[in-house]
Amino acid sequence: MASAGQALNDSQKASERTHFVLIPLMAQGHTIPMIDMAHLLAEHGAQVSFITTPVNATTMAGFINHALATGLTIQFVKLNFPAVEFGLPNGCENADMIQARDLFKNFMEACAALREPLTAYLRQQHPSPSCIISDMSHWWTADIAREFGIPRLTFNGFCTFASLVRYIIVRDNLLEHVEDENELINFPGFPTPLQLTKEKRPGSLSVYGLEQIRKNIYEEIRSSGVVMNSFQELEALYIESFEQITGKKVWTLGPMCLCNQDINAMAARGNKASMDEAQCLRWLDLMKPGSVTFVSFGSLACTAPRQLVELGLGLEASKKPFVWVIKAGDKFPQVEEWLAEGFEERVKDRGLIIRGWAPQVLILWHKAIGGFMTRCGWNSTIEGICAGIPMITWPHFAEQFVNERLVVDVLKTGVEVGVKAVTQWGQEQTEVTVTRDAVEKAVSKLMDDGEAAEEMRMKAKEFGVKARKALEEGGSSYNNINLLIQEMGNQANASG
Repeated sequence: MASAGQALNDSQKASERTHFVLIPLMAQGHTIPMIDMAHLLAEHGAQVSFITTPVNATTMAGFINHALATGLTIQFVKLNFPAVEFGLPNGCENADMIQARDLFKNFMEACAALREPLTAYLRQQHPSPSCIISDMSHWWTADIAREFGIPRLTFNGFCTFASLVRYIIVRDNLLEHVEDENELINFPGFPTPLQLTKEKRPGSLSVYGLEQIRKNIYEEIRSSGVVMNSFQELEALYIESFEQITGKKVWTLGPMCLCNQDINAMAARGNKASMDEAQCLRWLDLMKPGSVTFVSFGSLACTAPRQLVELGLGLEASKKPFVWVIKAGDKFPQVEEWLAEGFEERVKDRGLIIRGWAPQVLILWHKAIGGFMTRCGWNSTIEGICAGIPMITWPHFAEQFVNERLVVDVLKTGVEVGVKAVTQWGQEQTEVTVTRDAVEKAVSKLMDDGEAAEEMRMKAKEFGVKARKALEEGGSSYNNINLLIQEMGNQANASG
């Protein structure tokens, strides 16, 4: 039997040889957690090649500089992106830059064209790659893994709860005979009771021409395992069920956002903030602890002006302090006009409005924040969980309605604002789907002093503590990162 010293020595040898190649889907919501993943793997001694493109590298400049300054063994590989060759505008290298949703198919085909230049680059690397971790949508990375004879793990940015729902839908072809979008669907084999309508299921993002790409993704679903931005103590039942049902190993390495423990690292995530971080923090410093609602709908959500007005009037009617991040895309001038007509003046003493990108993690961790109104994308949801903050759920599309069920029904750390209809990405939203009264009611329910609100706050704080412990030395995710590095390094040693 090996001694503890021998085991540590083996682990060190493995990490010296272990070379992970990370290939994100180039969209902010998918790239940011993989940047955090790269940080965690490198921090634990692995070598990481992070695949990106020139335009995306520019938006990641803050993190790249931070990684260089801290000596992390991360190589940022900038491959030329063939935008024009695939009918995209020159420089359109990120899904967030796509102006028409019909171009998403072109974007995905351009991503697949990176296969040859990436393979050529990896052939020249020493040590050779030990493991590919790619976004699930990059089905073509399976060919590269086969060529190098190495494992390929997939990452989809979902939690395990939503990943299991999605898997059951595909495995059982659940939607084949469901014609009514509002018909309730049950999920055979799911470990807890769950019903969803057809339009609110994960994978409901409807884009013309993606059928073949979806087929390729599901044909290449035979990966060696999946990486989840979650932690054992949050989703133990669903992790166990996912492994049993799929036969795949689940590597929970999260919450990945917790690799950013200092203010500079938090601020370096994602795009450059639209407002100076110090100015934002100074404003929050003036507010009472736990009194402010943070309202932000993420990178792909451009809400219709009429709905934004209704949301703003609801926040005003609640009489509670708030920080509101507004993204309205090319419709922003209409919203700006409304703000200037008196709203911003009326709420100036208790409302801070940020136009565009905000340093979300930095804000969520401030002691003044007591609630988080979110569209329930998993990045935002897990960031809220880490901060120990209860949520107001306002899902838009994709797996967000499933995440809402996890937060409200399972974790019991949130209240629904009451969204009835799906807002498809890239489609024009014209109707008001949530009224100002619903907004006011949800904010009051979460931020008041009632027994139910206090219970939600207590549960949220408990999950926040568990989240932080998971990535501390000896925690479940901390140990999983070391095990992953060791296992992939040993396989590389065995084959090399």
